[in-house]
Amino acid sequence: MVNQSSPAGFLLLGFSEHPRLEKILFVVVLLSYLLTLMGNTLIILLSSLDLRLRSPMYFFLSNLSFLDLCFTTSFVPQMLINLWGPKKTISFLGCSVQLFIFLSLGTTECILLTVMAFDRYVAVCQPLHYATIVHPRLCRQLAAVAWVMGLVQSLVQTPPTLRLPFCPHHQIDDFLCEVPSLIRLSCGDTTFNEIQLAVSSVIFVVIPVSLILVSYGAIARAVLRINSAIAWKKALRTCSSHLMVVTIFYSSVIAVYLQPKNPYAQERGKFFGLFYAVGTPTLNPLIYTLRNKEVKRAFSRLLGKDGESRES
Repeated sequence: MVNQSSPAGFLLLGFSEHPRLEKILFVVVLLSYLLTLMGNTLIILLSSLDLRLRSPMYFFLSNLSFLDLCFTTSFVPQMLINLWGPKKTISFLGCSVQLFIFLSLGTTECILLTVMAFDRYVAVCQPLHYATIVHPRLCRQLAAVAWVMGLVQSLVQTPPTLRLPFCPHHQIDDFLCEVPSLIRLSCGDTTFNEIQLAVSSVIFVVIPVSLILVSYGAIARAVLRINSAIAWKKALRTCSSHLMVVTIFYSSVIAVYLQPKNPYAQERGKFFGLFYAVGTPTLNPLIYTLRNKEVKRAFSRLLGKDGESRES
């Protein structure tokens, strides 16, 4: 029997109060998704086919690209259906799967970006020992830790969220199934779930951001000790792409998960959530390809062009 805690489905309100905006968002989300598929697939291909990109940085970058592909594919097709037509429903099973994948991959990305900050720290601060410190086995272990921690986090947080006593209208004021919106849908006591969300936000958002800031603080100190314009340029080239990705990703995550409880913040949070879920996976490959000479050279070699002669 279907009860209040396990409804037949949910209604994803999304941006239904702005029907004209929905049509615009449909085009934006579709184009962003296609760019995400092409950009991240290209990075994975280049990292696996080009021997000159067989370094720890590109190993982690290919992991990030694969993660973004899975992340967006888990909810964007459903979002496009809801944006295009009047039917905005999602089954309870579909919502459960979406929530589990969204939580798992979102957490994995938080850990993976922290691992990449450690990689950049060693590259700048310990360049002579980089190959021995960040060796292939350690890279695989760190990547595995990121994926396993994401899975564990989702296994811990998804079941209590889905067991909440949801209100009879089953209307989720969001464009996908995620923890904050499902907590708001509950008509029962959500104290445990809110504490769980706060603790996970500290562990997987606040602590990673702090570790990344510590890494870049150490990088800044190391570069400041070297009075060389060449060293500055090299450090900037080594870290700029990752720093841009981290800034965009975490600023949108903080805006979604660490916002005050009021209607205005929730409405604004939906747009930040859309950018976090759709925009960042699109921008990641663009940032790494447009600002990275090695990736552009690898792309030229893939096309059979001599990129080496044109890049210095």
